[in-house]
Amino acid sequence: MVRVGLNAERLAQAGAELADEVGFEQVTVSALARRFDVKVASLYSHVRNSHDLKTRIALLALRELADRAADVLAGRAGKDALTALANVYRDYAREHPGRYAAAQFRLDPEAAAASDGARHAQMTRAVLRGYDLTEPDQTHAVRLLGSVFHGYVSLEMGGGFSHSAPDSDVTWTRTLDALDALLRNWPAPEA
Repeated sequence: MVRVGLNAERLAQAGAELADEVGFEQVTVSALARRFDVKVASLYSHVRNSHDLKTRIALLALRELADRAADVLAGRAGKDALTALANVYRDYAREHPGRYAAAQFRLDPEAAAASDGARHAQMTRAVLRGYDLTEPDQTHAVRLLGSVFHGYVSLEMGGGFSHSAPDSDVTWTRTLDALDALLRNWPAPEA
């Protein structure tokens, strides 16, 4: 019998916590059943399979990240907004490494459309309004920022910067300075 109180949302939350503890790739329905001390079959009335569970964790992580970003971006513009947005991703990855990995999980088109992924793009575009970019350059810049933020954080979390000086915090600040300078001086497209 399923324990009272188990539902898809509670399982996603517990799965997110488990992901932070053991890594997103290690999260399965079986691991979650052990956490709740229930039979695996009892969880299938709430989630279809491990992919469904991971999708739910990804949606939770995207929502949490979007909520944090919205909070810190209010009233900011230009470099201040750029830095605030970048730090949201970096801080979230440090606090919740499994959830951060979940936020990178490839969603099917229907789940992606229903996710907070669009809020992330809208907030990044809001930051870019402070730099006077028009389309298609704004789309290029959204992709650039996502690549730099997530690439840097992934390398840093994997220990890629831990064996050399200067400290990665210094490089992070310099990277954000460079992004700001690039966005203020965005190259004109070739004719």
